[in-house]
Amino acid sequence: MNRKHTQVTFKPYTMNQPSLLPPSLEELIPENHLVRVVNRTIEKINLEPLLAQYKGGGTSSYHPKMMLKVLVYGYTQRIYASRQLAKALRENIHFMWLSGQNQPDFRTLNDFRGRFMKPVIDQVFGAVLEYLIEEGYVKLEHYFLDGTKIEANANKHKVVWAKRNRKQQARLQEKIGALLQEIEATNEAEQTEYGNKDLEETDGSGGQLNAAKLEQKIAELNEKLSSAADTPVETKSKQKALRQLERECLPRQQKYEAQARTLAGRHSYAKTDPEATCMRMKEDRGAEKAWPKPAYNVQLGTENQFIVGFSLHQRPGDTGCLIPHMKGVQSTLGRLPKNVTTDAGYGSEENYAFIEDHGLGNYVKYNTFHQNQIQHRKPELIRQKSFRAENFLYNAERDEFVCPAAKPLTFRWTVQLKTENGYATDRRVYECGTCGSCPWKAECTKAKGNRRIQISFRLKRFRAQAQQNLLSEQGKALRARRSTEVETVFGQIKHNMRFRRFLLRGQAKTKTEWGLISIAHNMKKLAA
Repeated sequence: MNRKHTQVTFKPYTMNQPSLLPPSLEELIPENHLVRVVNRTIEKINLEPLLAQYKGGGTSSYHPKMMLKVLVYGYTQRIYASRQLAKALRENIHFMWLSGQNQPDFRTLNDFRGRFMKPVIDQVFGAVLEYLIEEGYVKLEHYFLDGTKIEANANKHKVVWAKRNRKQQARLQEKIGALLQEIEATNEAEQTEYGNKDLEETDGSGGQLNAAKLEQKIAELNEKLSSAADTPVETKSKQKALRQLERECLPRQQKYEAQARTLAGRHSYAKTDPEATCMRMKEDRGAEKAWPKPAYNVQLGTENQFIVGFSLHQRPGDTGCLIPHMKGVQSTLGRLPKNVTTDAGYGSEENYAFIEDHGLGNYVKYNTFHQNQIQHRKPELIRQKSFRAENFLYNAERDEFVCPAAKPLTFRWTVQLKTENGYATDRRVYECGTCGSCPWKAECTKAKGNRRIQISFRLKRFRAQAQQNLLSEQGKALRARRSTEVETVFGQIKHNMRFRRFLLRGQAKTKTEWGLISIAHNMKKLAA
């Protein structure tokens, strides 16, 4: 009868063993490890713009190539804070090997990212992209563009709103006007001279007193009151009103004007990051009490799920971001991709004009593209969609449109519009003259008068071209591919890399941060 072996045995475990040949860190890292991909790629790219940031003199600096490798590899490992990077340099063998066992502290790492990388992040990203192009991973044939909102490092409860700023300034102007009237109370001589008119000093034309004019006005009133022959009671009352102007109204006016300068046309900004604008986040959609958060609109262009271009914007909408984004890509790479594919958020006349002027393939959807495609599959929608202006028949000889009731809409006038980017366009206004007796008016328009439509024939031509391209075989393939291109990259960054909020503040620094994220994503994709 065999007895089972019941004796417990363990592998040898002895601490502090002497070793004549300590193992090298090189031997501990697998050949195809991601840290080696980061090392090989950065060794091959051109870093002259980064090296030029160092002016020389003083004590020696850590090598920027090593610092860049540490930052990029840290971002691939979801280590974004400089203190955590400094800790990894002391404890993690991959970071120790990559840095040559250099151990810069967190202040040095943060200074390198914010001071040396900030001016050249576009050039460094472009150098990585040129390497990917040389290796054949990116060909700049098809460019898939989309945007997402990334929360800023700012307090969402400390926000300045443009609408509130205007209301506060209006109320302050009313108070200033009342105080000025109290100080410049009319006497018999003034009543005889002016009657019911305002005094010149109070700006009776209705114009507002800005901070500079108000300060000048206060000085004039001080001089005037010192020589006025008023009774002690009147003098005391006027001096009290003047002190209120000087100590309360003037600082408030200066504050509101500073806020208006910071807003610079935006609807809001965060006090803790004045360059961030409040935006509704995609993950908050459907929430009952979702409040806009300070954020940046990140535009991303991809090919083969490699990030080819990126840009950060203060405006929430995507429409006005395409042209600045594409100009940034052209500045970084010196050229533009052959074809551009986007969703319906970019289908504006100025974007189509930019694409045509630069000879790019137009695969940009417009806002009614999908609605036009489902009309023939759902007959019940045909009547509803027939009242849209784009579905009205046009008679070129008579320059008029015909509505579903067979009534003509004739040309009235031209409206000139200008976008935020400065693009000027004309809209031709057409109006029907006999809507009052039409039985379909309630379905056609909600206006009290006749139906009016604004038409840009250039935009109609652009949309027709985009529709033809999107319905072609290549267009169908690109539309199907778009959802797996840029959306996948956003998912990798926001979910897998857990990057949903910037650590730095200010548009320039957050752009640097996103540039490092983009390089890190490309490294992970290259290693995969």
